[in-house]
Amino acid sequence: NKGCIPGVEKAGELFEAGEMFLPELISAGEATKVAMDILLPEVKNSEGEWKSAGTYVIGTVEGDVHDIGKTIVSSMLSASGFEVIDLGIDVPTKRFVDVVKEKKPDILGLSALLTITMPKQKEVIDALKEEGLRDKVKVFVGGAPVTAAWAEQIGADGYAEDAVAAVKIAKSAIEG
Repeated sequence: NKGCIPGVEKAGELFEAGEMFLPELISAGEATKVAMDILLPEVKNSEGEWKSAGTYVIGTVEGDVHDIGKTIVSSMLSASGFEVIDLGIDVPTKRFVDVVKEKKPDILGLSALLTITMPKQKEVIDALKEEGLRDKVKVFVGGAPVTAAWAEQIGADGYAEDAVAAVKIAKSAIEG
């Protein structure tokens, strides 16, 4: 909390200010994730109490096999203290619903890079409603063609244009 997380947050600030570029942001996120993978088991086993920022399930919707953006977001979330469950690419709607039922995450992130797969984001939200789960999880959408207007249209709780914004909206959703 005093080293890794502030470091990656500073990298995010520098990226937003145009003083750091995407490869450096990715490196900062990956380095922090590796450090957290080593440190977390020790912290959790020590007498001190570790508090996760929250649980975030993320995946690229069915029909889409792009994962670079999703992977960057996953790394940044993990580096910021979230327990991230990355379902990968080409994830069917039923799988998203099943994992929400089983893991009860705070947030579900749906990525789509292709415009033809964006409707799958809405399909997942509709399936969550049908299963009575929609009010139990925040749903955020992202991907190159996705916009805030699309997020609002399909009933998502939020939209992030990049990994830094994704971490900010996730933290804000958890905090309040």
